[in-house]
Amino acid sequence: MDLSFYTSPLSEEIRDEGRAESLADAILLVLQQRGLDVPDEARERVATCNDTQLMRTWLARAVTAASAEAIFRQE
Repeated sequence: MDLSFYTSPLSEEIRDEGRAESLADAILLVLQQRGLDVPDEARERVATCNDTQLMRTWLARAVTAASAEAIFRQE
């Protein structure tokens, strides 16, 4: 059985996209559960980001941010 697909660049790209989608979902969930308003612009920015390291930073900030927009400060 050929398993080369699982180590291919395409496979890694697909996994990265999945990680980004999961992080976006987590960020938005934290903001919503905290009762913060999430404007469409913020929702779009989170949903279209592919930088997982930056998204981890946003997720950490989402836990204590005063607003959805505050997670983007200090970039």
